[in-house]
Amino acid sequence: MKTIKPYGSWKSPITAEAILADSIALGGVFLDGEDIYWLEGRPQEKGRNVLVKQGEEITPPGYNVRSRVHEYGGGSVLIVDGVVYFSNYSDQRIYKQVKGSQPEPLTPELPLRYADFILDAPGNRLITIVEDHSEAEQEPKNYLAAINLETGEVSPLVQGYDFYSSPRLSPDGKFLAWLAWNHPNMPWDQTELFVAPLESLSDAVCIAGGVNESICEPRWSPDGKLYFSSDRSNWWNLYCYTRTEAVKPIHLMEAEFAYPHWVFGLSNYGFTADGRLISAYTQNGAWFLASIDLKTGHFSHIDTPCTNISSVQVKERTVFFLGASPTDPTALIKLDLDTHNVEIVKTSSNLKIDSDYLTEPQAIAFPTEGGETAYGWLYLPQNKDYEAPTDTLPPLLVKSHGGPTSAASVSLNLRIQYWTSRGFAYLDVNYGGSTGYGRQYRQRLQGKWGIVDVDDCINGALYLVREGKVDPDRLTISGGSAGGYTTLAALTFHNVFKAGASYYGVSDLEALARDTHKFEARYLDGLVGKYPEEREKYQARSPINFTERLSCPVIFFQGLEDKIVPANQAQMMVEAIKNKGLPVAYVAFPDEQHGFKSAENIKCVIEGEFYFYGRIFGFSDLEIRENIEILNLEK
Repeated sequence: MKTIKPYGSWKSPITAEAILADSIALGGVFLDGEDIYWLEGRPQEKGRNVLVKQGEEITPPGYNVRSRVHEYGGGSVLIVDGVVYFSNYSDQRIYKQVKGSQPEPLTPELPLRYADFILDAPGNRLITIVEDHSEAEQEPKNYLAAINLETGEVSPLVQGYDFYSSPRLSPDGKFLAWLAWNHPNMPWDQTELFVAPLESLSDAVCIAGGVNESICEPRWSPDGKLYFSSDRSNWWNLYCYTRTEAVKPIHLMEAEFAYPHWVFGLSNYGFTADGRLISAYTQNGAWFLASIDLKTGHFSHIDTPCTNISSVQVKERTVFFLGASPTDPTALIKLDLDTHNVEIVKTSSNLKIDSDYLTEPQAIAFPTEGGETAYGWLYLPQNKDYEAPTDTLPPLLVKSHGGPTSAASVSLNLRIQYWTSRGFAYLDVNYGGSTGYGRQYRQRLQGKWGIVDVDDCINGALYLVREGKVDPDRLTISGGSAGGYTTLAALTFHNVFKAGASYYGVSDLEALARDTHKFEARYLDGLVGKYPEEREKYQARSPINFTERLSCPVIFFQGLEDKIVPANQAQMMVEAIKNKGLPVAYVAFPDEQHGFKSAENIKCVIEGEFYFYGRIFGFSDLEIRENIEILNLEK
């Protein structure tokens, strides 16, 4: 029989230690001949990224495969005929590693960062994106460059735009394609796709993109056609370009075949040996796999057990990708297109949890401001050992994702199950601005950050209250980065939530506009308004300016090396809340940046947020954490 105990007081085998034990973050997937490589982010090694080949560790200790271009990185490794080129995190130099040897630096010691490199074998060079930090007092310069494989000399090839990405060489080596865009656009707002003869890059032609069009992930097919995703139809659909024909769509549908380009090196599709394009796509918040016959245009769905798919790589008639489902953690999966046999090559976690402790998400749509509809994934409490007293309702944790153009994914997330197995309901909101619902839905946030996202999170919580699913007196909200801003704005300008947690969240929009890195330096032009011309909007939407309106407890988690949202934003907010007499906690990590990678620190934030709410709401039998001090709270 189940034990009767209040929601929030249930014991669970899904502990922070269990979540982190023997767990890794799987990154990109790479194919080189018959070999399969992948990246492992290891919390137990302070988040070090290690390149692995079919179980064999390639990156030796002391090296960390990670680029800092745009601060978010990606595109940090290239493997050709067993030779590995990678960006090393500590010095941002490119290293060359031959099988059986230690890495050797290829690029000189210069204040340059590199990402998204490809090999131009006839030219004996790499072609790469460079972010040049030589002028310390000025904005870094971004450009396409060549790196001589003998001397390491870096030579600019194409420059003039604020940003570049995705250099791609045609199969015959004669043409180069790339993406470029300028401030104040982000790559999901407006980009241009260029093609030029490799021997005459100044003759580049823009073949797609421009005003109100975002181009993603250009890729050449084996027969020399250039494919890419464009949202010109409202949805990121696939298109094809040849030098003799106009750009044409491959298959139009109300689905997204791309992610926003926050990082380099994304791979969402590839080509089979028999003339098909295999691609991941998302509809209504879930991801699927499809095959498109490039001769006939026939579209067919490929059955997989996954609801979240990324890093797609195709070799002949086999597909490799990172996949997950509501009951399975992210894994590197090998799918045979003939037999549909699925093989797990590597899993991100070997933790085995009884399914009776797990809850599966429910897709929900709910009304929000202006007659609009917003979306989310609802997880209800589940624990085979407990049930709550009759006529009680669970507390709710609303999750506001980052980006803000990211999206809530549908996969086994033990950090969510940590909450639900202890008696919380959990709502992962895809508010207006989220990816996966078309450009118009993404554009709902233009000029209205801090309004639309906040309204959608609040209306999601109130919808569940009206449905009788959650306790209206124990509504909480949590988010990181942009989601942290949404959290703080919801807690400051509204009185719906009773507590919250900010992970490296923005509290001062003016400070963010002045202090953040180049990639996002003009992001707020679209989300809020031009700065300083529309300074009043920044002031009116900055929680730091209205701490007198706060009326509930907040906990802050912050990396002190964060260059995207500097720590002073959290510190100013904590000081203001403390002076107001509200319960507040501040947990700072000296060695963390924007997002936490160390296992010890991740454990601290998982347990710390739950402990904070437990103290606020008075959960029984709460495990006390003496190292988290809650100011202004009676013991």
